[in-house]
Amino acid sequence: MIDGVIVKACTVHADDRGHLIEIMRDDEPVFREVKQTTYTVAYPGIVKAFHWHKRQWDVWFKVSGMAQVVLYDLREGSPTSGETQVLYMGVRKPMVVAIPPGVAHGYRCLGNEPAALLYHTTEHYDPAD
Repeated sequence: MIDGVIVKACTVHADDRGHLIEIMRDDEPVFREVKQTTYTVAYPGIVKAFHWHKRQWDVWFKVSGMAQVVLYDLREGSPTSGETQVLYMGVRKPMVVAIPPGVAHGYRCLGNEPAALLYHTTEHYDPAD
C-alpha cells in the first residue's frame, strides 16, 4: 500500500428489492471535505491516466463496470516514494479509494461494459493548476 492511500471495502446490503452500498460517511478514514463531485464514464479498453494533484485529494467510487486502478507515489520524502499500487474495483469489487496529493493515478476500463466513476475532490477544478 502507498502511504496515505486509504481503501475501504464496501459492504453490499442486498435483498429481493435490490441493493444498497454506503459509499462514504464523515466518521470514516476515507472521508475528505468535498468541494466538487464529478461523474465520468470510460468505454471498454480505454485508459485514463496518469495525472496528479498538488493540493487535492480524490475520493473514487466505481458506479458501474470494472477497472484496474494504478497509483504511483511521486512524493519526495514519502516512505513509499517511487512505489506502485494496483487495485481492481467496480461492481464486482465495490470499494472507495482516497488518493492523497502527490500520488499519480489513473485507470483502465476492464471487460465489455463501460466503467463509470463517481469522485469527490477537496478542491474545485482549476484548469490552470
